[in-house]
Amino acid sequence: MSTIFDRVDARLARTLTPARRLTLQRPRTLALGFLGLHAVFLFALLPTILTGRVLGDLPLYRTWAELGLEHGIWQGIDTGWVYPIGAMLPIAFAGIAGPLLYQLLWYLLTTALNAVAVGALTDWGRRRGGFKSAWYWLFASFLLSPVGLLRLEGLTAPLVIVGLVLLARRPAVAAIVLTLATWIKVWPAAVFLAVVTVSPRRRTVVLIGAAVSAGVAAFVWLVGGLQYLTSFVTEQSDRALQLEAPITTVWVWLATLGHHSTFIYENFAIATREVSGPGTDVVASLMTPVMFGAIAAIFVLMLIAQHRRADAGQLLLVGALALVSAFIVFNKVGSPQYMLWLVPVVSVGVGRSWAEWRVPATLTLAISGLTTLVFPIFYLPLIDGDLFSLLLLTARNALLVVLLAWAITDLASLAWALPKREARILARRALPVGQGRIDQ
Repeated sequence: MSTIFDRVDARLARTLTPARRLTLQRPRTLALGFLGLHAVFLFALLPTILTGRVLGDLPLYRTWAELGLEHGIWQGIDTGWVYPIGAMLPIAFAGIAGPLLYQLLWYLLTTALNAVAVGALTDWGRRRGGFKSAWYWLFASFLLSPVGLLRLEGLTAPLVIVGLVLLARRPAVAAIVLTLATWIKVWPAAVFLAVVTVSPRRRTVVLIGAAVSAGVAAFVWLVGGLQYLTSFVTEQSDRALQLEAPITTVWVWLATLGHHSTFIYENFAIATREVSGPGTDVVASLMTPVMFGAIAAIFVLMLIAQHRRADAGQLLLVGALALVSAFIVFNKVGSPQYMLWLVPVVSVGVGRSWAEWRVPATLTLAISGLTTLVFPIFYLPLIDGDLFSLLLLTARNALLVVLLAWAITDLASLAWALPKREARILARRALPVGQGRIDQ
């Protein structure tokens, strides 16, 4: 596998000449790239915006916003909801100018948060090392734009980037951002767990996170919705295996090959495609315990690595990537926007060291590209049993497993590597007599 990534590095070296690298590290070039990309997004959305329509998940979001703003019926307060209550903030905000401008306001909100993420990665143009991260984030955002522009993940992903970047310098602000992101969509909890496990700032993060969460709970209690505060935990517990989930791939193959008792069907209640076949009910019921078991094992590895004084920055990012990857690989739901869970962690890692992060960076881009090919481009053929579409999905899911394996392997190497002090002692003992004491 290393040969493949060596070729990637060689191709990048030929493409990104020193002059081009210097150009890409200029704030003006990055700003133009950001504006150009988001201008393309706006152009693609313009027919929808001008006709007052919405795409993706936004029709559902707009309905929820109208129910709250016009009829006083708020999801998560007056009724159970599939999302944490914080998700109502952006959903309602995009509806404040009326339903016809919903798509435009959602686009503007996404663009603003992307700009903040790019600014945080580069310290607003002052940190040269962050330019690689920023360009990587923009490229991955382009690859995943069909979901990034039309789902809540398009808002939480840049928030997670900001939280990770600010953790070392402003842990209190980072804690607020990560906690708010978790109250919008659950997945940033994986990053939060990595932070409170290994970060030297974990005490501040825990206290601030608890305070923000208490404030959210108090608000919901005051408006009379406390009984629905945690409804998002149970609302999707009885779901079947979703079409795109990695674990479902075997049954999708059976359905495509015409197995008589295996089929793909639409769950109209939640507007998604699911798969039924021999053993699917049992597997669906086991996936949540298996996922939490994997998370527990990763948590233990992180604790061991921390005890052995592994590099805190690398451990935090690798641990976060392992946790997020486990959330995806062992999930019975496999929506395409889940791939945006990976990009923030990898983007920050790329800025830390391309040599250490070239494997997950390349894998994540491949996963992102394949995901967009599967949805929305070849999604309808996939439902109809098209073999090429299924091969795309299978390749994407296989790469997700490879990415998880890389993260766990790297985490294990951090857990069982010699502590730095012991490594230095052994290195000095291995030197011939009279050497190794120059610094004394």
